[in-house]
Amino acid sequence: MKKKYLRELEKYNKLISRVNVVSDEYNGIYKRYCYPVLTRKHVPLSWRYDLNEESNPNFIETLGIDAVFNPGAIELSGKFYLVTRMEGSDRKSFFAIARSDNGIDNFKFINYPVVIPDTNPYETNLYDMRLTKHEDGFIYGIFCSERKDPSVEKGDLSSAIAEAGIVRTKDLKTWERMPNLKTTSPQQRNVVLHPEFVNGKYLLYTRPMDGFIDTGSESGICFGYSDTMENAIIKKETVLSPRKYHTITESKNGAGCVPIKTKKGWIHIAHGVRNTAVGLRYVIYLFVTDLLNPEKVIAAPGGYLIAPFGEERVGDVSNVVFTNGVIARRNGDVFIYYASCDTRIHVATTTVDLLLEYAYATPSDPLRSYDCVQQRIELIKRNIEGGVENE
Repeated sequence: MKKKYLRELEKYNKLISRVNVVSDEYNGIYKRYCYPVLTRKHVPLSWRYDLNEESNPNFIETLGIDAVFNPGAIELSGKFYLVTRMEGSDRKSFFAIARSDNGIDNFKFINYPVVIPDTNPYETNLYDMRLTKHEDGFIYGIFCSERKDPSVEKGDLSSAIAEAGIVRTKDLKTWERMPNLKTTSPQQRNVVLHPEFVNGKYLLYTRPMDGFIDTGSESGICFGYSDTMENAIIKKETVLSPRKYHTITESKNGAGCVPIKTKKGWIHIAHGVRNTAVGLRYVIYLFVTDLLNPEKVIAAPGGYLIAPFGEERVGDVSNVVFTNGVIARRNGDVFIYYASCDTRIHVATTTVDLLLEYAYATPSDPLRSYDCVQQRIELIKRNIEGGVENE
């Protein structure tokens, strides 16, 4: 056993100490990095193997990990923390915290997996935590709380109910659980808490759903208000970023990360979903809301910000990128943590200024091919008339 353990330990230590490098892919908006920051192979051996030679003489992995993805992200005391969704080989998800000094490599899982207070005996799975450092002094984590739908026929083992679970902490060590968010919608996922009070109330971004998969009659990312987070209730949800036909949000869209406050508005980084011949395709997009009136969208660049390319298209759920964690630093640097194919975590780095330039310089989607062609022709004409060689 010892020989096998030392071999695997050497591989593990080499992986977690590997220096990440910037990809040569260029768009001027962000830098993509070559290596995932976290995968299932980054999980410590002691989380997967019984290291006792007597009880595990052949060094067999008994509690396997299938994937590490969809992390909430936060900076504390100059360190980068990811509260990841870790999925065991048994399909159950749980939360685990990894920390890095620079945010792009050398992430290491710390302590034990997070223990969320068990307040619902029917809750089967929980995942995709968004972390908000709120002005009330708490760090809130809002995640999907999933259980089997009790109203379906006995043989139906796929129908589920999703709600927004809520916890709060001040140190990422002790977690206090609140009652799940209540709204008028049958189901909720992708809920994000705004970091500041708005007119003395908590502002939340929601995604109403008629079913576990189908968005149904409600269309898009919505917003609503609650008087408290200790028993959060939203009585009215209003559409903020709607789904639209034949766009990147045709099938679904949902809030991704905590909005980033800037002088020119709140930057929102979200996900959009469209259907294809081989299944759903998830991408990441951006929009900006008014600084004083966060209910009002003031910039909505057309198309996606990040899409799955190359190796990022392959995994448990192919053709997907998804984000629920961004760290915006005081110096203007922005770290976007996104998962590919429900399998691994990547990072893209940019700045607030670049994201704003992209948001305001990129035209919105005119929703028709003819008009999209006119946009591109105008760009080409400006370049030609400006004396730029057209290659």
